[in-house]
Amino acid sequence: MSVNPHRHSTADLSRETAMAGMSFREMVQSGTDPDQLSEALSTPKAAIRMMAEGNAPISYHCNFISAGDVSVADCSYEGTLVGKRDGVIDRLAIFLPTEGNMLFGGSKEPIYSVPGRGVILEPGRARGTSIFGPRHHLCMFIDREMIVRRLTHMFERTITGDIGIHPDIDLAAGPGLIVQQIVANLHAGLAENGPLRRSPLAVSSLSDAVIYLLLEACPNRYSDELALTAPAPAPRHVKWAIDYMQEHIAEPISLDDIAAAAKVSVRTLQQGFRQFRNTTPMSYLQEIRMLAAHSELLETGGRQAVAEIAFRWGFTHLGRFAAEYRKRFGQLPSQVFKQ
Repeated sequence: MSVNPHRHSTADLSRETAMAGMSFREMVQSGTDPDQLSEALSTPKAAIRMMAEGNAPISYHCNFISAGDVSVADCSYEGTLVGKRDGVIDRLAIFLPTEGNMLFGGSKEPIYSVPGRGVILEPGRARGTSIFGPRHHLCMFIDREMIVRRLTHMFERTITGDIGIHPDIDLAAGPGLIVQQIVANLHAGLAENGPLRRSPLAVSSLSDAVIYLLLEACPNRYSDELALTAPAPAPRHVKWAIDYMQEHIAEPISLDDIAAAAKVSVRTLQQGFRQFRNTTPMSYLQEIRMLAAHSELLETGGRQAVAEIAFRWGFTHLGRFAAEYRKRFGQLPSQVFKQ
């Protein structure tokens, strides 16, 4: 089921506008003080405490660059460090080592990062880490919501829960080697006011290339489905109906209204949605309204009441809205503001 609450032309325009306004931020941190390294690696939602093992001397040099929903880093370490994180960053982390070893305390078993073997960590996958220098790695951090949006567009339905991606990726050849090359080029092109800062669309395309390589080449929850042949394109009357729904998403439209806009009978419209969207027209409408409400809840951050947002998108029964919201997104609407 398609879940984009906006028309494709509007989405494309919004994407181009967002890319044109992409902000870049670079931070270089070098030194020998573990506390300063801890501060550099921490975020407001997840603090990390780095310590030198046995108080032995350590040193580090890290260059972090953020670009919209992604960040890349080039990090080198000397000595042995042990770290522990409190809290969860809602980002997928990719470590691409060229020298030295690193150990992540996995939820089930340790995850090792050595040259030639990359590590992919979903949010909350590891809270403890050990670095054995000399160590050098490239990193890429991708907002989970960015990956969910790509999957949503690929499958045309709501995506919830973990992606379930396997933590290991071979960097010696194939997709892993390409990912490493892309991340290296991203960092080199963005560092010190590099040429990629003047081409946000190129940054977006390279980031998308990494996401799609990971989804299509690394085992995950959706691997079997991604391997299937894509469904046939929907006929014009289904597309016209979808366009009409998206144009009038917040208005009280009926099934008859949608069928009239699609220039077919109600029965033909229902058959088209069952065959090409595996749902009914009204369920489709409710889905895109639910996603629109979800987006607004995230954007407002508690500045508007849940009831006000629900009513604006056509949900008049708050109890049913909350139950359906929890079913789709794994939490109640009111819990979004507490994150």
